[in-house]
Amino acid sequence: MSVEIKEYPTDELAAQPIGAWSGEVYRRVVGALRAQLAVEDLTQPHWWTLNHVAGEPGRWTRAALTERLTPYDDQGSDFDGVFDDLVARGWLTEGEGGGMTLTEAGEAGRLRARERNLRVHERTHEGVDTADFVTTINVLRRMVANLGGDGNLPD
Repeated sequence: MSVEIKEYPTDELAAQPIGAWSGEVYRRVVGALRAQLAVEDLTQPHWWTLNHVAGEPGRWTRAALTERLTPYDDQGSDFDGVFDDLVARGWLTEGEGGGMTLTEAGEAGRLRARERNLRVHERTHEGVDTADFVTTINVLRRMVANLGGDGNLPD
């Protein structure tokens, strides 16, 4: 269901403001993801928590995961509130050393949210060649690095 867009001359496209276009993409992609997560009564910090804990059960404590996720948070999230919510739902447990692990219900919820997010990902990529997508990511990484940020992929 790829939507057609108008073609423009190269010089006109090259003069476009990258901040405006990248900001619009950010708002639309993140908005679509947040809307899908909201169906499960989740926020992005919930999603990030579920994925980190699923990837390394028992490794992440509240403090370590808060430190890891805070740079990506643009909503001023209360990460302890997120962790408390996941524990109250029965989706997350904390061991004696504070390491968090997903329960069966937590993994099931994570997989449901993952399917919703994959649909957004697929819709976002409609009509975009993989090579063009990779080029776009590399261009954005370079711009981030040129402006003093970390252009490397997150660990």
